Amino acid sequence: MESKLVIYNTLTRQKERFEPINAPHVGMYVCGPTVYGDPHLGHARPAITFDLVFRYLKHLGYKVRYVRNITDVGHLEHDADEGEDKIAKKARLEQLEPMEIAQYYTNRYHQYMDALNVLRPSIEPHATGHIIEQQQLVQQILDNGFAYESNGSVYFDIEAYNKKFKYGILSGRSLENIKDESRELAGVGEKRNQADFALWKKAQPEHIMRWPSPWSDGFPGWHCECTAMGRKYLGEMFDIHGGGMDLVFPHHECEIAQAQASMGHPAVKYWMHNNMLTINGQKMGKSYNNFITLEQFFTGNHPLLEKAYSPMTIRFFVLSAHYRGTVDFSNEALQAAEKGYEKLMNAISDLERITPSENSENSEISEIVKKLREKCYDAMNDDFATPLVLSYLFEACTVINKLVDHKATICADCLKELSETMRLFAFDILGLKEEKGNGSDAREEAFGKVVDMVLDLRAKAKANKDWATSDQIRDALAAAGFEVKDTKDGVTWKLNK
Repeated sequence: MESKLVIYNTLTRQKERFEPINAPHVGMYVCGPTVYGDPHLGHARPAITFDLVFRYLKHLGYKVRYVRNITDVGHLEHDADEGEDKIAKKARLEQLEPMEIAQYYTNRYHQYMDALNVLRPSIEPHATGHIIEQQQLVQQILDNGFAYESNGSVYFDIEAYNKKFKYGILSGRSLENIKDESRELAGVGEKRNQADFALWKKAQPEHIMRWPSPWSDGFPGWHCECTAMGRKYLGEMFDIHGGGMDLVFPHHECEIAQAQASMGHPAVKYWMHNNMLTINGQKMGKSYNNFITLEQFFTGNHPLLEKAYSPMTIRFFVLSAHYRGTVDFSNEALQAAEKGYEKLMNAISDLERITPSENSENSEISEIVKKLREKCYDAMNDDFATPLVLSYLFEACTVINKLVDHKATICADCLKELSETMRLFAFDILGLKEEKGNGSDAREEAFGKVVDMVLDLRAKAKANKDWATSDQIRDALAAAGFEVKDTKDGVTWKLNK
């Protein structure tokens, strides 16, 4: 199938036409969370970014196998090779089994991703479930002469690798620069080169999570899991590998080296990276102690938050910037996203109130509607330009408002096209959804009936020419935050937040 989609490949540093290796099948691997704490806004951005990619590729007709891993072992506290395992540390502090910690926070991650309307991946493998595959990877790299054993641990030999291939092709770093940056790392006594990274670590006596291996009782290095699991589920070469830009080095750089060293060829055709979410220009994350969890966003329970923000406000906020651009957190930006989201949802809801014209229509409106779908597709095909898509949908919102206010007319076919296009891009592709209020559906239904009853009383007052009562009801509703409109088709209302 011919593709018009163009994506930015981090490896080549340019936009490339998307041509899957085995179309219509597409293999996509995205680095998932390390499950030792509640997900924060920094977790939301890659999840939403690659959910968008997943949705759009499927919409284009590709058969996508989307693999997103769960890191539940091997991600150490200090760096990729040294320190205490993050999950093991949490388990020790809370006196729980490591897998209790991993399962609890995996469940929490799913809960918040569901709230953000992030689709579940095709496969969600856990690092601890693929120890054998990681050991096989390590053995292949050893057999090919690109690794060495030292005191029961196995390290990747960057010098040997760099003689045949080139280390640093993704990040653009030279081997000499990498050596200089890593001179102060602990544990260099076991390494031939301070820049070498661990493939297998011998477990110290106090280390809880350990497995038998030909080299020692130990655990795999953090970088091994994605290489091993990507190859198992997507083959020796697949289409897309994604993650946050903070993973370019060292994690993804090491993945590239592991694949080349074990198979003799690259494993990934397109590397995609979303940029960072920042607070006052600094990356948001646990290591910086400046993160805000998704639960805190949804409840408003954080000193930096002026109010609670709904899951769809967060999703809209993320999509309102291009995935490769930096997004800086602020209450003003989130409140603007909230208003934008509500404007879009209100316009889509208002489509049901429009009656098509049987006689004539506004040619300008017709032209906007006819071009809307094409413009949205062009934006998505240009490296998933969601800000442009939203701008085109907002242009359509202006059209809808004119139609609702009877300031323009539209034919039945154009109205159908407008409605289908708005719902396609807002719901199916961008993954937004209409949110209910904090109450239950039953309470919201009862709430609506009460408002309708009050408006019915106002209508009766108007019919009796009791203008004072009619105006009093209208003004009281306005003071309570309701917007009431009298149209030739009847009275409509909505609650303004």
